[in-house]
Amino acid sequence: MVNTLYGASHVLAKGVMPLYLTPNVFILFRALGATLLFWLVKTFFVREKIARKDLLLLATCGLFGVAINQLFFFHGLNLSSSINSGIIMAVNPILVVILSFFLLKEKITLGRSIGILMGTTGAILLTLTAGTGKGDSMLGDFFLFINAASYAVYLVLAKPLMKKYSPLTVITYVFTFGVAFIILYPPTLSELVVTNFQVIPFDVWIKIAYVVVGVTFFTYLLTMYGLKYLSASVSSAYIYIQPVLVMFFAYTFSSLGLADDYTGTITWTKIMYMLIIFAGVYITSASSYRAKKNSL
Repeated sequence: MVNTLYGASHVLAKGVMPLYLTPNVFILFRALGATLLFWLVKTFFVREKIARKDLLLLATCGLFGVAINQLFFFHGLNLSSSINSGIIMAVNPILVVILSFFLLKEKITLGRSIGILMGTTGAILLTLTAGTGKGDSMLGDFFLFINAASYAVYLVLAKPLMKKYSPLTVITYVFTFGVAFIILYPPTLSELVVTNFQVIPFDVWIKIAYVVVGVTFFTYLLTMYGLKYLSASVSSAYIYIQPVLVMFFAYTFSSLGLADDYTGTITWTKIMYMLIIFAGVYITSASSYRAKKNSL
């Protein structure tokens, strides 16, 4: 469900920027709207206090999982194509395995090493082809890679918190800190002041609402519930279906007139690199599963 919601957003959000909202203003709308929804639901359903010693970790999760993650995603999507964004996000499981090695001391086996090498190679080759086609951008792809890396950091750091608190409590505080970091980012408020909201048509407001409610509130909440029962590596592995969903929604929404046509950025070369990334993710995930199974 999370990756289906994300897959549609890669195409729909692209049509909002930069004509109606700058990436920074869009991020502020997204994070602030979701934070208010999280606090509203938490007030009625979950009454749980956070230990002061965990506030720093929650703030760090807010920095990587909301502020850095969203800033680089929207700026990357604004520069690059929605197709590239979906493909690059597929390296997330590999990044989670690497970070788990350094932060959680999980071993990297030969199988994982091969998978990491393949996935990284595919991502590098994809980035090097950026700028050669319409809607491509090497800088945009680099921003999207930072987005994937920051989200991987968030998944690894948030896992220990799920053992102590409910998913709703964790995500509420994570977004509260995240919004604070976004507001502190200098261009955010200055761009908000000069935004002309009167020229934004109704269909664009619907897309904005979808990103706030569907792609932020529900996706982060569902991810937190997933992390409560799955490891960070398994949770991130589902992201490998995202490029396929992005391509599906790119064709569907353009044919229905709901979004601009980004299908021209789909090439056989990109599909080949995507398959290399998929293979790397599969080998990495399969190796991780076998390692955990043997340890039981």
